[in-house]
Amino acid sequence: MAEDFVAKHMESKTKAADFARATLVAQLAAQPVWDLIVIGGGATGLGVALDGLSRGYKTLLLEQDDYAKGTSSRSTKLVHGGVRYLAQGDIGLVREALYERGLLLKNAPHLVKNQDFIIPNYEWWGGAFYTIGLTLYDWLAGKLSLGPSVHLSKAETLQRLGNLRAAGLRGGVLYHDGQFDDARLAINLAQTAVELGGTLLNHFGVHGLLKDDSGNLAGVRATDQETGRSYELHARAVVNATGIFVDEVLQMDTPGAPKLVRPSQGVHLVLDKSFLPGNDALMIPKTDDGRVLFAVPWHGRVVLGTTDTPLDEYSAEPQALEEEIDFILRTAARYLTRAPKRSDALSVFAGLRPLAAPQNGSAKTKEISRSHKILVSAAGLITITGGKWTTYRRMGQDTVDKAIALGKLPAAASQTARLAIHGALPTPDRSSHLYVYGSDQPALRALIAQDPALGEKLDDALEFVKAEVVWAARCEMARTVEDVLARRVRVLFLDAAAALRMAPAVAALLAQELGHDAAWQRQQVAAFAAVAQYYLLQAQPAPLAAPA
Repeated sequence: MAEDFVAKHMESKTKAADFARATLVAQLAAQPVWDLIVIGGGATGLGVALDGLSRGYKTLLLEQDDYAKGTSSRSTKLVHGGVRYLAQGDIGLVREALYERGLLLKNAPHLVKNQDFIIPNYEWWGGAFYTIGLTLYDWLAGKLSLGPSVHLSKAETLQRLGNLRAAGLRGGVLYHDGQFDDARLAINLAQTAVELGGTLLNHFGVHGLLKDDSGNLAGVRATDQETGRSYELHARAVVNATGIFVDEVLQMDTPGAPKLVRPSQGVHLVLDKSFLPGNDALMIPKTDDGRVLFAVPWHGRVVLGTTDTPLDEYSAEPQALEEEIDFILRTAARYLTRAPKRSDALSVFAGLRPLAAPQNGSAKTKEISRSHKILVSAAGLITITGGKWTTYRRMGQDTVDKAIALGKLPAAASQTARLAIHGALPTPDRSSHLYVYGSDQPALRALIAQDPALGEKLDDALEFVKAEVVWAARCEMARTVEDVLARRVRVLFLDAAAALRMAPAVAALLAQELGHDAAWQRQQVAAFAAVAQYYLLQAQPAPLAAPA
């Protein structure tokens, strides 16, 4: 059966899947009862939907905003077991994550790569300590190991990390982990799901739950946010995979239900490549707040972070706090010869981790396990919370297994461990920024051949071209300027000021593709400018003048 499914999927990839919104919306009327409805289009929800489809279930996924709008586009861009979790003794989570890391590298090699990391050692005991620990890390990965950890001399460490502080340095330890583009992977997962016959709709919000006469969950009420039309959609199983918003869906099911999530904010700064000129990533194993700090090469820039700040109030567009920015810059200055300043930040982004709340409410967020949890309400709502990007596939598998165990779905085996993700190329050529499109590159280049104007850059200072906007609208389900510049082309995360410059051109291209007028373009540019302000790291605000 597994072979038949894989063969069927490979056959479907040779056909042109219809990603048009009108086609996907029309499928709502054609399916009176879904096997599985998934609420939430982040890594977790996409993992659940893909797993359900791999077993042959009729699956619908609804996302109130855009795929990976929240936490799933704001990670440190790592596919990893978690060195810090190993230090905390969470061997089970590390082993599981390392296994999933290996599968991701096989199933999405165009987006996931083997990245060298170096831990600089400024203590006499550090070399042996970290080498032993990382050897265990390699051992836990088993056959899916990305390579052995090795000790580096002081000279080798400085040569590979050209901007590293030399004073007091004793050497370094090199180890291997995965690096990826989070939002691009989410889009490819959505495309894969559609290719397998799934119905996925972004900008389609769930605002209520349907229950039968016995009080059992029977579906959802949802609204197409583009047309305002509402739907009642029935299902055998409903999964709440909404990340930091799981408690809002739980309130629809059981008003007054205790909160399951305790969010923690992580902040990253994006810098010019000159701050980490080599190909290696830097990992600082211990900082003032007890977390590790990473500096990771990403799309010709460097991602620096992260923080761990518990939050009581949160929104879909979190904002970096001044103390978080100062912490990252202060920590980086201890290790980098040329230390970054606020003015060096090309972009700053904040993400919220949907951590499973501890029962006693007293644990620090950095100590809360990243293992996922699955809960079932009295009415039958299946909620999954916690977890991490690396284990998205396993989270999806476990959630669908739970639906089967509850008798909501007929038994069938998951097929996602061997499922190639849309765009997968065995040996991707990363010489062009278009490598992230994987096997779609020829079609994208064909657009440019048909209309050379689409080969023009969106901004003279950056590499991205107009054809990418057209492709995002036609084949990647992008509906807004933010969808394109934040999660299809990633410019908002790489250079927020450049993204603002590009917005009018992107709006014009989208309007032509989606049939919108000039008023829509103006509204889109204004809406994007409002969001982009959160990604611009302004100069330190001047103190207010004393009143006269």
